[in-house]
Amino acid sequence: MRRAKIKRAEKSDAGVGRGAKDGGANAAIAGTDFMLSIVEAHHTRKNGNVIKMDSGLKAQQELETIEEQIARLQGLEGQNAETRRQIQQLHERVDDLRREISSHLNAWERTELARHPQRPYTLDYVERIFSDWSEIHGDRGFRDDPAIVCGMARFHGEQVVIVGQQKARDAKQRVYRNFGMPHPEGYRKALRVMKIAEKFKRPIFTFVDTDGAYPGLHAEERGQGEAIARNLLEMARLEVPIVATVIGVGGSGGALAIAVADRVLMLENSVYSVISPEGCASIMWRDASKKALAAEAMKITAKDLNELGCIDAIIREPAGGAHTDHAQAAELLDAALQEHLAALKQQPLGELLETRYKKFRNMAQFFQVEA
Repeated sequence: MRRAKIKRAEKSDAGVGRGAKDGGANAAIAGTDFMLSIVEAHHTRKNGNVIKMDSGLKAQQELETIEEQIARLQGLEGQNAETRRQIQQLHERVDDLRREISSHLNAWERTELARHPQRPYTLDYVERIFSDWSEIHGDRGFRDDPAIVCGMARFHGEQVVIVGQQKARDAKQRVYRNFGMPHPEGYRKALRVMKIAEKFKRPIFTFVDTDGAYPGLHAEERGQGEAIARNLLEMARLEVPIVATVIGVGGSGGALAIAVADRVLMLENSVYSVISPEGCASIMWRDASKKALAAEAMKITAKDLNELGCIDAIIREPAGGAHTDHAQAAELLDAALQEHLAALKQQPLGELLETRYKKFRNMAQFFQVEA
């Protein structure tokens, strides 16, 4: 009889424990739902049929905090079907709000997203999209430059060559990669590898992500300007298809030096400009705090540049930006690269080179119309 009582007591305690767990989960879900409702109320205001967004990046940061809380909820043991359904609903609401906020970001907010430290870099995409990656080092003249990575790989079974600017996330790696700002030897290495691609008839993929070429004294002494100019000249006449993608920040000639291509693509939240918004504001108004105004005036976003005819296509990003889901960002980029490479391979060589030349010659043409 005593043993039976113990068993019943254990069963009762277990029931109380499950009830406490369910109650704790429900309370946490209710708290998360309340936080999400506040974000929705503060950052989404209906004005007729137009939804305006205030402080888009702040809302994104708040959503990241909420997603961390949802992830902790998913890790709780003993969830019932109703709890899982509520958590899934929270996920869907976060995704919907992310998309809504992203669609209303201004130029400066997109610049900040393009600079996000968790945004995927060149090697992140190489790892997820390509196979049999084999890196090539050195310019055969001075040294290797880790700010630019080059190598051979397979793209859905086809042999290709990859050139990309590489940033880093921790202090040691940032110094090693020179904060993604290439030296002249980096551009000369890139050209050497692209010449190998031409020799063996392999398509070239370039990935642009730099604030600009390194402007230091030693870089200038080694011919930074000449190295960039040489790349522009040689890329214009390489006899293989070239697809360039701006995956983060495309800054000045340092970006253009690997972006003279048959197709120039931009991720949705990337930027491409001749100078940074802060630099432009400092020159125009002697006030770097007017960076948001400068960013709007410079037309540096993917949407603006697509309308101006400077790029060929915009690649969609996961809700909230590429930094929220590296795998999905890679999938979207992969599909775009396949599409554009297939189209370029259909063009005869002469037509490919002529189209590439005209593409850049026709940019920035303005005509004065008599009143």
